[in-house]
Amino acid sequence: MILRWRHDTWRHDLRQRWQSLTREGRDTLWLLGMLALVLAPHAGRLPWWANLGAMSALAWRAKLAWTDGPLPKRWLLALMLGALLAMSWLTYRTLIGREPGITLVVVLTTLKCLELRARRDSLVCLYLGFFLILTQFFYSQGIGTAVLMLVAVWGLLTSLVMGQRPLGRPSIIEVGRDALRAMAWGLPLMVVLFVLFPRFGPLWALPSDNKGRTGLSDTLALGQVAELALDDSIALRVRFNGQPPPPERLYFRGPTLDRFDGRTWRPGNPASPDPVLEGTPTSYEITLEPTALPVLPLLEGTGAARVIAGGDNRTRIERVGLTWSRQGGRDGRLILQAQAWPRWHWPDALHEHQQRYWTSLPQGYNPGTRAWAAQLRQQLQARQPDPQMQPPPLLLANAVLNHIRTAGYSYTLAPGMPEQPTVHLIDDFWLRQREGFCEHFATAFVVVMREMGVPARVVTGYQGAELNPVDGQYIVRNSSAHAWAEFWQPGRGWVRADPTAAVAPERVQRVPRPTPFVGLPGPLSQLDPGALRRMRDLWDAVDNRWNVWILQYSRGEQMALLKSLGWPQPDLQALMQALAWGLGLAGGVAAAVAWWTRERTPRQPWQEPLRRVHRALSRLAVAAPPGVEPAAASAWCVHLLQAWPEPRTAQQDALLRLLHQLDALRYGPPPAEPRTRTSAPWLALVRQIEALSRPPPASPHGANSNP
Repeated sequence: MILRWRHDTWRHDLRQRWQSLTREGRDTLWLLGMLALVLAPHAGRLPWWANLGAMSALAWRAKLAWTDGPLPKRWLLALMLGALLAMSWLTYRTLIGREPGITLVVVLTTLKCLELRARRDSLVCLYLGFFLILTQFFYSQGIGTAVLMLVAVWGLLTSLVMGQRPLGRPSIIEVGRDALRAMAWGLPLMVVLFVLFPRFGPLWALPSDNKGRTGLSDTLALGQVAELALDDSIALRVRFNGQPPPPERLYFRGPTLDRFDGRTWRPGNPASPDPVLEGTPTSYEITLEPTALPVLPLLEGTGAARVIAGGDNRTRIERVGLTWSRQGGRDGRLILQAQAWPRWHWPDALHEHQQRYWTSLPQGYNPGTRAWAAQLRQQLQARQPDPQMQPPPLLLANAVLNHIRTAGYSYTLAPGMPEQPTVHLIDDFWLRQREGFCEHFATAFVVVMREMGVPARVVTGYQGAELNPVDGQYIVRNSSAHAWAEFWQPGRGWVRADPTAAVAPERVQRVPRPTPFVGLPGPLSQLDPGALRRMRDLWDAVDNRWNVWILQYSRGEQMALLKSLGWPQPDLQALMQALAWGLGLAGGVAAAVAWWTRERTPRQPWQEPLRRVHRALSRLAVAAPPGVEPAAASAWCVHLLQAWPEPRTAQQDALLRLLHQLDALRYGPPPAEPRTRTSAPWLALVRQIEALSRPPPASPHGANSNP
């Protein structure tokens, strides 16, 4: 009870202190809050000293606004500026570039707040705030950033409107409503410019959303895919045209790795024939998130694909075997239409040099595993009808997979580290630890198969997908990263072998779904996982629409729009014509709406009472003062003093006194309790002025007396 009383008292004191702030202090605190909102996303990108300096400057200026204290001396600001410039130079070794440039803008903006004295200074801070909003999109163009910066634009516009109303104490709600109305007026112009303004590659490719993110790599070291499995970000989205394949066939093929140095697998460049595709293909549309890797993780068996959105005029895709890669253009988001066949085979046999290439192993590495593989081969060869005959590759592969199933191996995301560091990583896993992630099983399988004389290689990509019921798309996350193996079988070609399925078939057969709130303490563990999952599905669907409709809107989409509007061969000139027509139409509509609502526009709070005073005083036998209607009370006072020479009647003195009171109420200092101000004071004065300004009733002799 005591704590609640103290809390209520603290809230009451804080509310009273806020209400008693001067107009300048209140507006300054609002501006500082909006600048803090703009700077918040940059906190993770700026060096520690820049964050510390920016927060200290904003907090210092907020304290001065709250206590109405004096601003710091200019020599102190100059000293702080010099120190921050020196720190910037020591950090970046330059003052030119994106990171040092944004750091300097942040530092200068916050230091400028410490000399915020006049309206000119506030305008400078506002313009710097608008520029910092633009810098956010240098790093991300996601919908979250857009919404946050839209709120920041509204907040800064509210500060700008406050600066245009120096008189009185307009409420923040009223001013914010006007700022929101101004943004609504600018919305049609923004839409026209977005749809029809020409797209220029370097300008629109600048933000890092169009750059490669964490994902598959063209190398593989043990533990690398396991790290990706902890990344829940989206790698690609798929929409199937018809019945989707079963979960165990959802392999999205990435880089093929066939060169092994004992620790790391890398891609090679041997000549690879194209397979013969069989069966009825599955059509699908795939959206690939930005990645720096040129290999495109398409559904395995994809034999035909074309780009329908994303990239630029230089973007090309090509297929080598079953691996697709991007050639030229930017490494941004791509949308493709493709077809995947359920079966394929290679009719040609391997050449001798290809046979040697795909069976080679580095000397001096993993002797235990190689000895184990040689022993298994001898055992299987001894069981053949002809002991001199090489066992078939399929028999060898099945024997290795059966060993994985029965020898106590386990699938884990966090395999233990060996007690003694060694270079024989495969030996540690295959002979001693016997627990690992998919790349452990795939790489060990390939080493064993190569030692037994069977061409084999490692393939990385993604396996599995989760259905988003909101938009019907399948989502593949980086947590679905996977590694499997291929071995060469004469007469059929490369055959997929997934050793992970031998030890953990649920990893391949399941449809992955995130399990939120698992292991969280207290009430968080009682939250409904289904509700969060539905919210997440909705967010993924909205984010995908944002990416496709907004971020992927390019020159090609513009030309397609012009073609649908009637331009048979649209080009840049046609686009400029459409832009001119769009701007003219938007301007005409805005002018028509402004004319239609000219009488419906809300007036300022003092406009209506002054009109009533003007109408009341105009009934007197005195000409109205020159000027724009309605004239201010002070103008009427000066005019009536000239029109009514001494001696004046009691009614005339009463009118002049009421006009002075009305003028003092409008321009005087704000009351101590702003919330108690209502329309009652000026309404009573206006009614008294109207009563004194009425002509007296006609006398019995038909004469009227004027004051």
